[in-house]
Amino acid sequence: MKIYLNSAKKLQKLYGFGTSACWWAQACGDEEVQNEIAELLYGNSGLKLNIYRYNIGAGFDENNNRVENPWRRTESFLVYDRESEASFWDYGRDKNAVAVMKKCLAKGNIDTLILFCNSPHYSLCSTGQASGSLLYHTCNIPKMNYKKFVDYVLDITEHFLSEGLPVKYISPINEPQWKWGGTHVWQEGCHYETEEVIEVLHLFAKEIIRRKLPVMLYAPESGEMLGKNAEYLKAMLKDKTLMKVTDVFAYHSYHADARVEDRYDFKKEFVKAHPEIRFDMSEWCELPNKSHTKNFKGALITARIIGQDLIYGGASSWTSWVAANNIYINKDDGFDYSDAMLSGSEHFEEWTINERFYAMAHFSKYIPVGSTALDIGLHPTNELNEFNAFAFKTPEGETVLVIVNEEADREISLGGKFNTMSIIYSSKRTKLKEKYKGRFNPDFVSKKNTIMTVILK
Repeated sequence: MKIYLNSAKKLQKLYGFGTSACWWAQACGDEEVQNEIAELLYGNSGLKLNIYRYNIGAGFDENNNRVENPWRRTESFLVYDRESEASFWDYGRDKNAVAVMKKCLAKGNIDTLILFCNSPHYSLCSTGQASGSLLYHTCNIPKMNYKKFVDYVLDITEHFLSEGLPVKYISPINEPQWKWGGTHVWQEGCHYETEEVIEVLHLFAKEIIRRKLPVMLYAPESGEMLGKNAEYLKAMLKDKTLMKVTDVFAYHSYHADARVEDRYDFKKEFVKAHPEIRFDMSEWCELPNKSHTKNFKGALITARIIGQDLIYGGASSWTSWVAANNIYINKDDGFDYSDAMLSGSEHFEEWTINERFYAMAHFSKYIPVGSTALDIGLHPTNELNEFNAFAFKTPEGETVLVIVNEEADREISLGGKFNTMSIIYSSKRTKLKEKYKGRFNPDFVSKKNTIMTVILK
């Protein structure tokens, strides 16, 4: 296969890679483990991620709670007494998650700190719970509490800013189109109709402007690429106040792992049609998850999705759903089906690096902020989607090619003028091994079920 790097077309600028601290960071209290994970994710020897999503937890009432899994419940800085309806702030709460965030920030690579909510504080919700309405597709916060929700989030934001934490974005709504709530709940969540999305975001925008906060909105964190996104974006663009503090349309690329055509459609309908807006892919994990943590297929799928979201979907940044998740053992085969880059026991007495970690590494370690995505003319279809190659130009002038081969061994020939090259290689048995370093050699073999990062100077 000939890959023409010399005639590649420049696409969008990249703003980096990230992950979220939801919900694992609150369970990680051991300082040594915190240090190790911080280096793995945000350190120079690790993934060198630059985007951090901190979850502003909505809290829970022990006497009115339907979320059984402790990892899916969150602490809140706002302490509320239901009987007296009194509340007060306690910033000593959620101490593990705050400690992890500060250790990751100390690595010096984070330039984008996002505070995000899955739900308003439980005391503001109609059910008194942060896990959605009792009815499907019904907003769980009454309009009379919208402003209280705004103050709740922005008061926490001001606290973090006063501590010197470089908060850049506020993301108050998460996947508004999904039903949430109902008869079965497993985590925090809140459904919003489009008009409710806009009304809440408008109030946030007004208060951000009034308080003169140095933050922007990150919204609407839609749960899919297509669906209601046209409706959301149209409504957002009509609100001039909202758009004064919104420069990013954030979305998630769930439920379309095999459909590269959805990414082409998203780029055509949104990215190309609205060059004034940045489009960030802010959440993804394999859904439904068919890859256990030791199955390299999970890494191949993850790498394919990262590249396709950036090149074919036009995303300006790419963030995984969670860095770590609780170990989830399948009773049938005994494997861990955690969907994250790391897996941990209840309090991280045991934890492991999963195969998906290496997929992220092939991008985030070698493609810095400010790089430019390149179109090399390779456009897979849904029917033929097992070989992918993605190219980028770094600010230093290097060309980085990431090859994800789920098909068969292929002979590769690179077109372009370069002096040197290096190849970093991962497979089921080998992780991030420097396979070659030396003079430019345009011809090499891409092995089946491997990920390769080729750096050309």
